[in-house]
Amino acid sequence: MGAAGAWLRGRIGAWATVGGVAGTGFEAYARVLHPVPGRRLSWDDDGRGMVPRVVDEREWAWGEVASAVGAVMHPLVQWRRLADENGFVRLDDGWEVGQTRDGWLDPVLWAALVPHLARVGAPEVTLGFWIGRGDFDGGGRHVTVALAGDDAGAGFPPALPEVSADALEARARGELLVLPGQEGTGREHLMMAGALADLADPDWGYRAAIGWWGPFRDPAPQLAWPADHAWLVASEIDWDSTIVAGSRALVDAVLADPAVEAFEVGPDDDLSWDGDTVNPPRAERS
Repeated sequence: MGAAGAWLRGRIGAWATVGGVAGTGFEAYARVLHPVPGRRLSWDDDGRGMVPRVVDEREWAWGEVASAVGAVMHPLVQWRRLADENGFVRLDDGWEVGQTRDGWLDPVLWAALVPHLARVGAPEVTLGFWIGRGDFDGGGRHVTVALAGDDAGAGFPPALPEVSADALEARARGELLVLPGQEGTGREHLMMAGALADLADPDWGYRAAIGWWGPFRDPAPQLAWPADHAWLVASEIDWDSTIVAGSRALVDAVLADPAVEAFEVGPDDDLSWDGDTVNPPRAERS
């Protein structure tokens, strides 16, 4: 499927823009903010000194964080304008929130998008996975080829990460979609065929044999589109949000979904830290 994204290459806009992530020419665009992990710490004296203990954990919406630090939510809000120089927000009640999950849309949010996407375009989709972490090269961070069926064992998720032989062979043949990256670099993506309905289950990646392991639902697709190109979902590896591009009706549905924290954006909008012209760096607000 190396030529699967030829249509998109010709529509990629300028680097660090919405169109540079999801292509130009769509009727509308939504920017979906990735929820941020948070934990609340309690500091206890164990006799040798004060040690932290995690007493609560949950995902935070950006709007909650912005309210807590006195920042303004708007379509191009940047996490680095909400957080400190290390990408964290530490609150007086013990909560520590951050860092953001760049290039990764939580499969739970993917599942929330599926009903909206299913109303538009074909049910079969093309998925693109960035290969820079070595998930599909056989010598990467935790890739192994496991046997299917009874030989795979009864555990779910599998005791070892699975990557299908087809994916590894396609990677070895160099069947990759290369899209422009920062400063002339290329983003290499392994393209795979799939069914949109599968992504309605947050556990779909275990069955798809794409390297998910234990609690780690990663990698997630950086790109997804139907055969008729009616929509595109794109999670650029350097950004802490995902772009949904498509029809006016599709984007309106995404914006109205209470399960998704999203804003409407345009193809020329700046997704870099400098794109947030409303909130100064947090140090300047202190």
